[in-house]
Amino acid sequence: APASAITFGESDGTAHPFVGSMVVSIPGEGVFQWCSGTLIAPQVFLTASHCTAPVASFLANNPGSVFYVTFDPDIDSTGQTGTYYTGTPHTNPLYASGGNDDPYDVAVITLDQAPPITPAHLPAAGLLDAMKADHSLSSTRFTAVGYGTTRESVKKGWQGILDDDQRQNVDQSFRTLTTAWVVFDMLPTGSNDSGGTCYGDSGGPHFIHLNGVETDIVAATTITGDAQCKSQDKDYRMDTPNARAFLGQYVTLP
Repeated sequence: APASAITFGESDGTAHPFVGSMVVSIPGEGVFQWCSGTLIAPQVFLTASHCTAPVASFLANNPGSVFYVTFDPDIDSTGQTGTYYTGTPHTNPLYASGGNDDPYDVAVITLDQAPPITPAHLPAAGLLDAMKADHSLSSTRFTAVGYGTTRESVKKGWQGILDDDQRQNVDQSFRTLTTAWVVFDMLPTGSNDSGGTCYGDSGGPHFIHLNGVETDIVAATTITGDAQCKSQDKDYRMDTPNARAFLGQYVTLP
């Protein structure tokens, strides 16, 4: 199940101004949260390909609808207030071609106007591999940020997932690493002391903590997890050759 918004987290306020949301404005209905993402260059918004791939067909089936990017901490579903930016989505042409081992699930939206926001950063090539090799990755924390549904109780099923169109954040603990994926714990119990993502956070960032301090480096983006947003968070790495090959067409890589 595609992942979305934060579980067991807290309101973000102005803590991560470079994290925004894809929204769609539907005539006569309002503004709806679609996916999360991060400003990584003055006019480049990082998100997931499974967020951008359906845009063209949705617009064809919903005449008059418009997709925007907003960095408002709280999304006004009426569309009467807020700041919205138009742009062009760019889905990775290799998206879904690599199977589950590497879905190439990374995309960008090039904005028509630069928001007055300082962008976040991408990681150096192979950052997570280097940290695994020096044995520091296992104790490293990450901060997930995004919009959408939330979970407040681990004891409930689907009824524990609540709508909430505000930017939220939560810290996570590391679980496993593969060539394309990084997996995080998202149970707020025991030694893990983690939350995670849920429906609405796809494409949103996971900022790595270095030397015990949170950075603005997007180590991975939200892709999927368990369907009820309780157990694990499976995210696409931004430091791999395949992710960097796509991103390098739009931004200067570190």
